[in-house]
Amino acid sequence: MSIDVEDYFQVSAFAPYIDRGDWDRRECRVERNVGRILDLLDASGPGGVKATFFTLGWIAQRYPRLVREIVARGHELASHGFGHERASDLDRAAFHKDIADAKALLEDLGGVEVKGYRAPSFSIGKDNLWAFDVLAECGYRYSSSVYPIEHDHYGMPDSPRFAYEVRPGLIEVPVTTLRWRGKNYPSSGGGWFRLLPYGMTRWMIERFNRIEGRSAVFYFHPWEIDPEQPRIPGIDAKTRFRHYVNIDRTEARIARLLGDFPWARMDEIFLAPEGADRLAA
Repeated sequence: MSIDVEDYFQVSAFAPYIDRGDWDRRECRVERNVGRILDLLDASGPGGVKATFFTLGWIAQRYPRLVREIVARGHELASHGFGHERASDLDRAAFHKDIADAKALLEDLGGVEVKGYRAPSFSIGKDNLWAFDVLAECGYRYSSSVYPIEHDHYGMPDSPRFAYEVRPGLIEVPVTTLRWRGKNYPSSGGGWFRLLPYGMTRWMIERFNRIEGRSAVFYFHPWEIDPEQPRIPGIDAKTRFRHYVNIDRTEARIARLLGDFPWARMDEIFLAPEGADRLAA
């Protein structure tokens, strides 16, 4: 189970409508929403559920207590980069600075090693595979930055669907997909989780666990449980639909999902010694 810790105004699809320089003047709701998620995880079954929080350096810098709370409650603190810039929009030097600064800040605030990274908008693809070299250079041990689907904003459909060693000492853990009639379909969070009937998501994850014998990787964002977030004016119809569809139902669906499957931190699943047995050849 993974959470991408970013606020509603930092979503990549809003970039044409919200100037990055205006972020500091926007109403931040991430602290409240992550608090609700932490309580939801704690309340899910005996002992609660432990998850991985891919956290922006920008958020950590402004809400250090939130970072410490994530760690104090037993969750994995991981990196979402510093400024939510797509890896595909950065050159090698800028990407190195972004992920190194985020790792250093998170480790300083959280007092733990940051092992994992997820690129904003799953923005590592065939044109910037050098990003894996930089991640390894910066000391990350795994990435979850590739979505092996076709999408208008991201995706590398020919990439392996299961966790694999992408560089020596660095594992890529793709977001979970359903393989159906020669094509990969999203089955692990985001807008599809809000759009499709809950039973469809449950069926896809159960199938991935049972038939393919793998641990599913699910993700969502704090803003997806916040139907009262400020609406962004002037956005196009597709972006409006993708962002706001069924956000009033997401928290209840997440609670149900947490009860329907066993979940754990990504580092405990994919970096444990026995996890090597589950890596793709």
